[in-house]
Amino acid sequence: MQGNEFDWLKFFVDFVLHIDKHLAELVRNYQSWTYAILFIIVFCETGLVVTPFLPGDSLLFAAGSIAALGTGNQAGSALDPNLLFVIFVSAALLGDNVNYWIGHFIGNRVLSSNNRFFKKEYVDKTHRFYEKHGGKTVIIARFVPIIRTFAPFVAGVGAMRYSKFITYCVIGAVLWVGIFVYAGYFFGTLPFIQRNFSLVVVVIILISVVPIIIEILKSKLKKV
Repeated sequence: MQGNEFDWLKFFVDFVLHIDKHLAELVRNYQSWTYAILFIIVFCETGLVVTPFLPGDSLLFAAGSIAALGTGNQAGSALDPNLLFVIFVSAALLGDNVNYWIGHFIGNRVLSSNNRFFKKEYVDKTHRFYEKHGGKTVIIARFVPIIRTFAPFVAGVGAMRYSKFITYCVIGAVLWVGIFVYAGYFFGTLPFIQRNFSLVVVVIILISVVPIIIEILKSKLKKV
């Protein structure tokens, strides 16, 4: 069993670090059906609290990069950046809404079980963060892996009313998708980026977790 888990971990790490190559192969094999596959991945990453580990930022950047290569590239690109934008925004919004209403209807029951992933104290802290920072919490969370999966769930539990949530949700989704897809489209084909795509993915991940590190440091300094 441990061997199988290790194999899955190796596959996941390889997929994330070489997501450009895997995505190119996906496009070659499935052409326009790739849109549906990408939609499902982003929907699951944002809409299901059990799949926060799926690639988000790097996937959007890589998809934009593949789209920019054109029909003459090795992937035989069937991707259009503007359609990618629509697909990803739709998937992100649908995922966030599903996550929000899951939290709204069953969140309290999940939390009352004192599940290690949904401890009530964590939700209370998140609720206070929502109250302090308002709608920008939803927007900021969109750019942070893991957090963007749990933020809609917590909002649904009671941290934010739906009318306010959906407004900032739309803003966050448009900014998130727009920045990463079009950054990939305009910069992903540069020779340096192509030669060091794995490094770029690592940098994207590191930049994404900076807000978490800052919050942890702030919390530590307050206790000193």
